[in-house]
Amino acid sequence: MSYEFLLWIALILLSTKLLGLMCKAINLPEVVGALLAGIILGPSALNLVSVNGETGSFLTYAAELGVIFLMFSAGLDTDLKELQANIGASFVTALIGVIVPLLGGTLCYGLFFHENFGDYDELLKSIFIGVVLTATSVSITVETLREMGKLSGKVGTTILGAAIIDDILGMIVLAIVSSMKDTTVRPSIVLVKILLYAVLIMILFVLCGRMEFVIEKADHKRRVAIFAIAFCFILAYVSEEAFGIADITGAYFAGVMLCRSKIKDYVDIKIHDVSTVFFSCIFFASVGLKVTLGGMGVRIWGFALLLALVAILSKLVGCGLGAKLCKFTWKESIQTGVGMISRGEVALIVAEKGRQCGLIDEDMFAPVILVVIVTTLVTPILLKVAFKERGNKPVEAEV
Repeated sequence: MSYEFLLWIALILLSTKLLGLMCKAINLPEVVGALLAGIILGPSALNLVSVNGETGSFLTYAAELGVIFLMFSAGLDTDLKELQANIGASFVTALIGVIVPLLGGTLCYGLFFHENFGDYDELLKSIFIGVVLTATSVSITVETLREMGKLSGKVGTTILGAAIIDDILGMIVLAIVSSMKDTTVRPSIVLVKILLYAVLIMILFVLCGRMEFVIEKADHKRRVAIFAIAFCFILAYVSEEAFGIADITGAYFAGVMLCRSKIKDYVDIKIHDVSTVFFSCIFFASVGLKVTLGGMGVRIWGFALLLALVAILSKLVGCGLGAKLCKFTWKESIQTGVGMISRGEVALIVAEKGRQCGLIDEDMFAPVILVVIVTTLVTPILLKVAFKERGNKPVEAEV
């Protein structure tokens, strides 16, 4: 057994915190420092830590736990009344936020490489790049909004709701496009799974409401935190394995089911302690550790930068327009659009599924990785700017 993982964890914890404090000193979100720590420690810079091998697998699993804890905590912090009040805005924001990137990515790939849209295979490859851009990963947004004390507000709640709906719409689009290339993929099965998942979530909501008096009896007892975390993990597992819906979506719903309970604050405190000190640091660093951009030619670099720009603008415009149509102010619309920019690991997962069915070439992975890096790094910075208040400095939470 190798104990190298202990050194790697120590490096990650120290570097994420130190760089986080340095970023905070220059008025940037601490999460930017954590992301930069991963890039510096990873193969793109010092190459001290790797996600490959047995130790790398441990870091990957720990990072997955980190994002699950993060989304579960976000669910606990959700104002259910605010979520219900903004569900329509979340749906419109997600819908337009899927359509615009889909069109933008398709045209970007097709026009840059002069693809013949009359050729069926070339058209599908162009469309699939658009499918990759429809993905949204709000884990970075969640941490940044929490750091600024804006997670439970109107915009924060809308972003969270839109991200969940975006995940479902993205699944449908991915299934439809994949079925056009691989006949074994059936969109009807995906739709049935989504409907069954919705029924499951509604049943669990009702059961949690009926068992409220039992749950509250265990308030401020250590076992309640253990039971809550177990419930989160079970729902995350069932979501991913049984229904093909992201595990973080299940974790978020688990948190929402408990957000009105008296045990919410106690559970959130316990989760925040273990998550902030350990798992979240590994998760944010792991995003940077996966950065490998070697071997890209000039033309691919040009396309990668253009795709990153389209990725940013398409979510900003699409989701911002959706929010504006729902009578948000211009400032709130921009904040919503910015909050949906980050693609994160979701885009990589979509790209991998496209590779498996021949919808994306190997040399297109580097541009997708660049999109993940750029959108992940700029999102917290742009959120800081978008939420900047004139005259009064926004209250920031200690991280």
